Amino acid sequence: MSADIVPVHLAVKAMRDNGYKNAAHALAELMDNAIQAGATRVELLCGEQQVFVGTQRRTRISEIAVLDNGKGMDAEVLQMALQFGNGTHLKQSEQMGMGKFGMGLPASSISQCRRVDVWSWTDGPDNALHTYLDLGDIEAGTLKTVPDPAKKPIPDVWRKVGKNFGKTGTLVLWSQIDRCLWKTAKTLMDNSELLIGRMYRKFLHENKASIRLVGFDYDRPQSANFIERSALPNDPGYLMAPSSTPAPYNDTPMFNPWGGEDLFETTETIRFRGADHVVKVRFSLAKEEARKTQQAGALPYGKHARQNVGVSIVRADRELDLDQSFVIQYDPRERWWGVEVQFPPALDELFGVTNNKQQARNFSEIAQMDVASLTDGGKKTLAQVREELDSDDDPRAPLLSLATLIDSRLSHLRRTIEAQTKNTRGGKKRYIPADPDSPEQEATEKTKERQTEGHRGQSDAGEKLPPQQKQTEIESTLVNQGVPEQLAHELAANTVKDSLKYVFVEAAIDSPAFFSVQPKGGALIITLNTTHPAYPRLVDVLENGIEEESADISPEEVAARLNRALDGLKLLLMAWARYEDEQTDGPLRQRAQDARLDWGRIARRFLQED
Repeated sequence: MSADIVPVHLAVKAMRDNGYKNAAHALAELMDNAIQAGATRVELLCGEQQVFVGTQRRTRISEIAVLDNGKGMDAEVLQMALQFGNGTHLKQSEQMGMGKFGMGLPASSISQCRRVDVWSWTDGPDNALHTYLDLGDIEAGTLKTVPDPAKKPIPDVWRKVGKNFGKTGTLVLWSQIDRCLWKTAKTLMDNSELLIGRMYRKFLHENKASIRLVGFDYDRPQSANFIERSALPNDPGYLMAPSSTPAPYNDTPMFNPWGGEDLFETTETIRFRGADHVVKVRFSLAKEEARKTQQAGALPYGKHARQNVGVSIVRADRELDLDQSFVIQYDPRERWWGVEVQFPPALDELFGVTNNKQQARNFSEIAQMDVASLTDGGKKTLAQVREELDSDDDPRAPLLSLATLIDSRLSHLRRTIEAQTKNTRGGKKRYIPADPDSPEQEATEKTKERQTEGHRGQSDAGEKLPPQQKQTEIESTLVNQGVPEQLAHELAANTVKDSLKYVFVEAAIDSPAFFSVQPKGGALIITLNTTHPAYPRLVDVLENGIEEESADISPEEVAARLNRALDGLKLLLMAWARYEDEQTDGPLRQRAQDARLDWGRIARRFLQED
């Protein structure tokens, strides 16, 4: 008795759950095949019909087709195209483009529908060959092989809607759609357009291919319900124009190459399987004018950027994934940088490319590693760590330097974005108290009360200086702290005009202290150290994040930031508790306890609401 190692009907059923994130990713497999076949025009055609859902009539997608003007397939290749794991690009020497695994057409199709029909022609659509897969027949055991391709007319509805029926081409049709979460043509197009534009941006930008998106009434294809769009490049690095980015950045790039046109691209040579392969890494940064507008993140172009956060992993000019490994999830300013990693198919095994071309698994895993722990706090060099990975036959070893490069550059990019924030409207709003109930004004009033009670401070003598001298001293100190001259001038003038006792600024200080205090011009200049871990855990997560993007964050995001800030406050207090605990018995411990008590008394006075 013979028995199949894997029964066909069970194998195909299991392959339905092959991990496609959504219908857009599944459709991308069909577009990959089209572009690989030399197509310059690709169309996504979505036919809708009225159906009953319970007792209500609803519009639902009935069939989806992808049409292209590629070179078409003969009978042998067409039959092979519907076999799982077979194809024309399985040999290493032929894996120069997007195709590789021989799984795309059948696997992506059955992930969304129960029947897929394919017509392909090399001598006009009237001579198209047709074959199909039908899950019902496979499950019933009546279909065990891909049917021999035979001439069959293309249904009239697709001839009416499609524009690109040239001398050669292919039409892939999905029917009995049961797993597509998007039920109407509009929702499918809305959710696919940006993703498709991002995946194929290089082809679209260089006019190597165009992608047309169409939604129509299946029973009346020429009716007024016709929806038509053209996919535009969606560049997460925002260096392409024109693009799908909302105005004013639809016709001009929203970002600049970081480091200038000649420096923004870094080339890494990786030796793998006895050959050298080039990996390109590009970095970009939002233009300052894009950030200056009030609540830029809440504007259409800011919301667009929010959907493009991550490191774009590009293989053979087609994006695989927008990797989140390097992203600080709680920080809305992450949308203002762009990183693209581009590698050839020869490095698929190294990067860990999945057979549905949605992820570079090895790259993501190495990116999530804690480099500090790998180097044992700096005791080992990255070269030594890589040697250890090599000796353990860890396939990710060559990716370590690449991930470290990205991590290092992102640190610089984030500091630049932070500086942008300080130089814009948001910075002025934070620095310059705008209302009489500001913390600076409240603290000034409480300080005056303490002065009348006989408490004296070093800065009090400066209050007697002439106003211009006080302003000059404060302004000069602020400029030395890295505050832009115009902002320093406005802040100093405002402080003197309103007789404020306290001034807040932010700067990178080469000190382990969270903040510094300088008495100048009769005021106390408090500089928050942006390099101290308390800054992102407390000030930044609350002030910068919520202020800048307040109209574009969910209640869950607000709660997450508040919880992070609360955790930061607890850690700060626990750090003081440990500092006090480590003091030796006697005068040192007593002074620490006294300082805590004295500061607590003043803090209680300052925080007490009238």
